[in-house]
Amino acid sequence: MAPLPPELIRELDLRRVRAIADYQFGPGAGRALFPDEVEIIRSRRTGRIKHVYLRGSLLATVRAEDGLLSLTIAGAERLSPFLGERYKVVVSEEAAPFVAEGRSAFAKHVLRADPGIRPGDEVLVVAPDGSLLAVGRAVLSGREMVIFKRGVAVKIRAGIHGGRGSRTPDAFKPGAT
Repeated sequence: MAPLPPELIRELDLRRVRAIADYQFGPGAGRALFPDEVEIIRSRRTGRIKHVYLRGSLLATVRAEDGLLSLTIAGAERLSPFLGERYKVVVSEEAAPFVAEGRSAFAKHVLRADPGIRPGDEVLVVAPDGSLLAVGRAVLSGREMVIFKRGVAVKIRAGIHGGRGSRTPDAFKPGAT
């Protein structure tokens, strides 16, 4: 059987990552997050889709453990207008600088959270004015984040001012050896 042409493979990869985004964040998220010009990188070892870039900036990584997306700050910035209030956690002004540096968001600092958030969901953490501070994984449900006064609400992966994933290491950029 002849191998598929590269254009068809690229189109199928784009459909796949958009479908993952639609499943994870709701219909239409794939188009909002991944425009036609994205570059999709596959693992050399497994051949699976691994990273999605737009003009050299990493937008998202496909997690090997569950096949869902882990967003970067750049990806969250693209997706935020589409989401509205969904998948967002609002933290106090007091906690904002720490969260922006990549520190965990604690429940006592959560002012509002989407009640549809479940533990393990990918979430955007924002300041009271709506500006993006960080991306991470929910530890508590959205309702628990607001009710609880102790414990971690969101384990931050990347903040706008630091933390893992805030900047793309050169080793992961397309074309790096």
